[in-house]
Amino acid sequence: MRVLVVALGTMGDVAPYTGLLPRLREAGHEVAIAAYPRFAALVRAAGAEFREIPGDPAVVGEWTQAENSSQALRGITAKTLELGESILAAAKGGADVLLLSMPAQQGVHVAESLGIPSMGLFLQPVFPTAEHPPSFIGTGGSLGRWGNRASGHLVLGVMGRLVSGATRELRSRLGLRALSRRELGAQMDAWPVLHGYSPSVLPRPADWRPELEVSGYLWPTVPAGWEPSAELVDFLDAGPPPVYVGFGSRKVSDAARIAELVDEALRRAGARGVIHAGWGELAGRSDSTITIGETPHEWLFPQMAAVVHHCGAGTTAAGLRAGVPTVGVPILGDQPFWAGRVAALGAGPAPVPYAKLSVDRLTKAVSAALGDPSYRVAAAGLRDRIATEDGAGNVLAALDRLHRLP
Repeated sequence: MRVLVVALGTMGDVAPYTGLLPRLREAGHEVAIAAYPRFAALVRAAGAEFREIPGDPAVVGEWTQAENSSQALRGITAKTLELGESILAAAKGGADVLLLSMPAQQGVHVAESLGIPSMGLFLQPVFPTAEHPPSFIGTGGSLGRWGNRASGHLVLGVMGRLVSGATRELRSRLGLRALSRRELGAQMDAWPVLHGYSPSVLPRPADWRPELEVSGYLWPTVPAGWEPSAELVDFLDAGPPPVYVGFGSRKVSDAARIAELVDEALRRAGARGVIHAGWGELAGRSDSTITIGETPHEWLFPQMAAVVHHCGAGTTAAGLRAGVPTVGVPILGDQPFWAGRVAALGAGPAPVPYAKLSVDRLTKAVSAALGDPSYRVAAAGLRDRIATEDGAGNVLAALDRLHRLP
């Protein structure tokens, strides 16, 4: 089949999908990835065809700066229609099936208009369950069985209402019959969705419908020929394992203050540091730290004593795969959810929310991660269980089932 993956978001929302390429190509499939322009080099380096979805994840959408709710709603409608048409243009480049990340689920209507199947391939849980809250409500713990399920239905209901008008307009432009809000809900309730995270980290809820599955993590492809810089290798060789600190694809408005805070916390904890500049352009200032650019986590994290990060889904997965303790510093979105999950599994101390970050709090958390052996034991146990899982293989099997549907 010609498989088109539509992966929208920041680096951690796109890179994991490159890990599908070896398995899908080995099975005879052709793979293209549609993403924002800044990820063209990443996709091509992994060996996939790149198809552009206009936009930039680093730029805040105009609708989020709206002055009133009606203006915001118009912005959401325009963005939803624009995204649908962009997915259609990407699919017209040739596709027999669409694999859609969560922000791209409007592509289900594009697939219907083209007469091809589609499947969700999400990196976070959003569907209602009594076992945990939806990942995007900013909580790191359970709300109780009733609260978990109620919040899940509330989130889906709000999302559905926000885009219902745009969805109806998109279906009209695609030449599809009009559907009521109830019918749209029923359509999505029957849609198959795989979740690209580990069941060892977050088990599949027993109350999910059968079409919702947990596949296991998808691991980004390391570009062929990649090598670390001599400076980084020399730094790692020059002393004990350091602590990684990074906030990934997040704009940090006060980068200078945060960098100074990190340097001081590492000094007090008696640790060396590897500082990932990221989109926030952090830069360590002490002799015991080094500042790096994009470096494959698969290579870097196993050499760390601990990792301190925002707990985006992809970075969280990489830290657990490496078997090192995690100090979560969540900022927004699903990050508090994953940070809370890591702590609940015993693979790191309690998270330090970014809004409450201080030298004292970070020093205490890093010192605990380094000094309490239980965190490393729990992280190593998760690493060993994750290593037995085959996320890409499960996606391949689901594609085969989808292809055989009448």
